Amino acid sequence: MDDKEYVGFATLPNQVHRKSVKKGFDFTLMVAGESGLGKSTLVNSLFLTDLYKDRKLLNAEERITQTVEITKHTVDIEEKGVKLKLTIVDTPGFGDAVNNTECWKSVADYIDQQFEQYFRDESGLNRKNIQDNRVHCCLYFISPFGHGYDKKAADLLAF
Repeated sequence: MDDKEYVGFATLPNQVHRKSVKKGFDFTLMVAGESGLGKSTLVNSLFLTDLYKDRKLLNAEERITQTVEITKHTVDIEEKGVKLKLTIVDTPGFGDAVNNTECWKSVADYIDQQFEQYFRDESGLNRKNIQDNRVHCCLYFISPFGHGYDKKAADLLAF
């Protein structure tokens, strides 16, 4: 190939790859499901870390009155020179109440808010240091006991 015919865009994938590896990646994982189904155990096993060391376990009476809240745990992981900013979005109280007909709403609202914020940031003038807090993956844990999941939980899964 003649040097006159060489533009250099063939190396673009390598340049983008190097830049991405150097900068690192953001990944947000949401876990939802009733207490005691192994969400924390799975997350800690997957990422070889203890994200929940400061967690307070609620007794049965406290869980009945608890509403769904959204908590975020962030950890920086580096493996073979690749940096990952891992954010785990946990939903304590999800599905623990006696009446769970609206428990999915706060989770769906949170997901919507994160996408809307990212869209606003992308549409703005300063897009250099945008925080990507969108939920990239949601693991929904279904109890093997009880009634299965209701229509509202199915709505969350379809969301």
